[in-house]
Parts: sequence; C-alpha cells; structure tokens
Amino acid sequence: MRLSRLLEHVQGDFAGGGGTGGYDPDILSLHYRAQEVVPGGIFVAVCGEAADGHDYIDEALSRGAAAVLAQKRIREDKRIFLVKDSRRALDQTAAAFFGYPSEDLTLIGVTGTNGKTTVTYLIESMLSAAGFRTGVIGTVNYRYAGHVFDNPVTTPESLDLQRILADMKAAGISHVVMEVSSHGIDLGRVASCRFDVGAFTNLTQDHLDYHKTMDGYWACKQRFFTEHLVRGPKGGSAAAVLNTDNPCGRQLLEKLSMLDPVPAMISYGRGEKNDVYPMQLTMDLFGVRATIITPAGPVTVHSRLVGAYNLENILCAVSVGTALGLPPDAIRGGLDASVSVPGRLERVDDSAGRMVFVDYAHTPDALRNVLETLRGVSRNRLICVFGCGGDRDRSKRPLMGRIAGRLCDLAVVTSDNPRTEAPDRIIDGVVAGVREEMTREISWEGPESWTGTRGYRVVSDRAGAIREAVAAARPGDVVLIAGKGHETYQIVGKEKRAFDDRLVAAEALRGSVKIMISENRQ
Repeated sequence: MRLSRLLEHVQGDFAGGGGTGGYDPDILSLHYRAQEVVPGGIFVAVCGEAADGHDYIDEALSRGAAAVLAQKRIREDKRIFLVKDSRRALDQTAAAFFGYPSEDLTLIGVTGTNGKTTVTYLIESMLSAAGFRTGVIGTVNYRYAGHVFDNPVTTPESLDLQRILADMKAAGISHVVMEVSSHGIDLGRVASCRFDVGAFTNLTQDHLDYHKTMDGYWACKQRFFTEHLVRGPKGGSAAAVLNTDNPCGRQLLEKLSMLDPVPAMISYGRGEKNDVYPMQLTMDLFGVRATIITPAGPVTVHSRLVGAYNLENILCAVSVGTALGLPPDAIRGGLDASVSVPGRLERVDDSAGRMVFVDYAHTPDALRNVLETLRGVSRNRLICVFGCGGDRDRSKRPLMGRIAGRLCDLAVVTSDNPRTEAPDRIIDGVVAGVREEMTREISWEGPESWTGTRGYRVVSDRAGAIREAVAAARPGDVVLIAGKGHETYQIVGKEKRAFDDRLVAAEALRGSVKIMISENRQ
C-alpha cells in the first residue's frame, strides 16, 4: 500500500500541510518497536509507560523505515509525519494495512473485571458445537485452527491485534471471541475493531494503579459499549449482553436504553426480570445444573464448573449464544462439554484425598468468590496460599488479606509477582488485613505444627508456601493456591522466572504422600 493511501485512514494533522509532499513510497510493513523495523516499513512512535518510541526514531530510520508517524516534532524530515495521537494512528494504519479484517468476522468482545477468560472458553465451546470455525484472543493465549500462541497481554497492541485477526480470517475462521481489557480500551487497541456482540461480566476493584479511581475504571469500561459497540460500523445490528446482578450492569442497561436508537440488549442474572435467568438450580462441588430460560426457549445445562460466580459466567455465555442466534442444542452441547479453563479453579490430583485447586483470583472480589464457593462445599479445613502483585494497586492488599482471614482456617501469605517492589513490603500490606480477622500467627516446625487452630503464616518464598500448605492439609481438606492461575512464570525485579503453581503443588503432593506412607509404615 502506498504511503499516501495509508495516511488517508489517519485522523490527524501532518507536517507539510497534510500531504506527503510527493514522497510516496510503497509501505511493506508496520512497526511500533524500532528494533523490529525492516526496510520499507512504517515506524509509529508510541509513548509507552516504560519507554517513549520518539527516542528511537533515529534507530528506526537507520534500519530502513520508509516513514515515521510521531506526535512530537523531532525535526524536519520528509520521512517523519506529525499526527495528533500516535496510538490512534497505529490502530488506524494497522486496520487499513490489514484490510479491516473484523468487518468480515463475527467478533464477540467480553469485558469486565472477572470472568472474561471463562466466558470466552464457554462461548468457544458453544460455537464449535454449532459447527463454526472459531478463534479466541485472551489472557491465557490466542488460538485458532489448531494453533496456540502465547499472548503476553490480555488484549494485544492494536497492530498485533489486527494482524492476528487477519491471520484468523485467512485461515477460514468465521467467529472470534476476545477478552477486552480496560487497558485495551483506554489505549485504543480495539478502536478499529468491528464488534457484533459485546458482553459485560461485572465490575469490581482492580487496576487502580492505572485508572486511579473506580469512577475512572468504570468510565473506561462503558466506552467499550457507548463508543465501540453501539456506535461502531456494525452498531445497527450489534448486541450488548449485560449482567444486571452487578450494579454497574444495571447502570449500563439504563444508559444504553436512553440512546437513540436503542441498541439490542440482552440482560442476564438470577431474577426473572432478566431476558436470561436460571430455574431448577443446583450447585455443588460437581458443578452447576439448571434450566436456563432464554428468549429462544429453555436450555438445560449440566456444567462441571463450580460456584455461584461460574453460574454468572454460564448465564453470560448463554446470553451471547442467544444474541448470535445459536440453536439451543449447540448452546447446551457447548456448556455440557468438559470445558477446562487453565488456572480457573483447576484441580491438582492427589491420591491422599486432599482437594488442591489453583485459581487466577487476584482481585478482592475474585478471591472472595472462590473462597466462598470452596467454604460452602468443604466439610473440613480450608487453607489458602495467596499474595498480591508488586507495582500494582496497593489498596487491594489489605482487602484481600481480610477476605482470606475471614474465610480460611489457615491463610498462608506469600509472594505473587513482586516485580520491582520488595516482597516483604507487599506482604506487610496483605498481613495488615489478615490480622483484622485472625490474630494468631502459626509457628512451623513440620506438618504437625498446625493443629487446625485458625491462624496465618508468612512464607515469602512461594514454592515454600505451597509446600507448607500441602503438608499441613489432611484428607478432606481443601487447599486454594490463588493469584497466578495459568501463569508459568514469576516476575521478580525485571526478570521472568519459570514458575507454575500447578507443577509446584503436584510435586509437593507427591512428596507429602511419600512422607505419609513412611510414617504409616513406622
């Protein structure tokens, strides 16, 4: 594509009066990392949190960049074009360069604090049951046509996102389900995506290190619906799926109802006032069983997912299926399938009868949901290993501590991803909350040290914390290892170290079983 043609899609003022001044090379590629620039490419200088792309313009040009888009005037150069917002320019040029792939796909966006990953897995299963070739972009990975790729962020940068969508389209994918994070909305990563359905799961405290206030966080989430979904190119036919059991979902339903024209909406929740709601509901450790009432008729569901929060996820998925016009048999078949979501209440097998789960819960609401679920089905003691991430919202640390202190018999506070913060400082913030609910600190001299008295432990080494929790558990006890879920690394300083809660827990279980066998023989 010629430079002049590509720049037609960019909303901004260009140096030299808006044209290319006769300089019109053929553009072969797009880049936002200077070290990846190849001859004939465009480099878009983006201002990031850790680095400013404008500092790398000379490197990009030295590597053969045919043009640079920048929002700061560096110097006069026929190859450097000034735009109002380089992030927006990156999104616009990427969509144009790849031919607006989402226009030819059925694109479903799922946003909210918790539940996004599980909901996308459920929708994927339903679409597959209906016979559609489906792609997924989310926290765990992005995948399509039998290929699975690592995804470093929930919603990829706009250039990466448009490339992925184009690749999916070329592979014959018809439907794409993606998690839409607040960062993805605020940083313009999804601005040129054409959504057919947008789903809202819930809003609870998270990302305040970025958004600063809950009002700012909520305002960002709303923009996905008011700017990208119902006002986008597919706005006339796009549908909003909203959880009215969450106060923000009710607010959003009212706000969208005041638009002219009113967009298509499907509400879901426990009450019969919703478009989608459950009847004949049973929930236990074996899953969720219910008849779900929908505008298209009832759907009987037997899901292996556990807990009230997973009922919300199931209702969301059913609502999306209804919005897409999927047959009830496909909805039921997709939900009844053995949908395993990595790191979401994922069980680690134990021959000694202990129930050990790994979950991604890293917000106060998510931790409360999981612990209340396990507390409700556990006949014995409940042990939780958890921490909080460094360089992130500090206000949630005591909140999570209080939740664990209230709901657990033994709370083992440890490191999560400390990043550049001192682990002990993070732990102190968590323990301050724990102590409001349980004051006894348990000493540790071996597996028999804990007799079941409610209390807490501080073990900064995460592997050591998991080993202690497993060693303290007895048959019938429940151990929750929370915070990292599917992650296969731990970030300490600037370094990513190999670490998987599931593997560490499995090793600890095997080791403690050997000890039990040895003790029984004695």
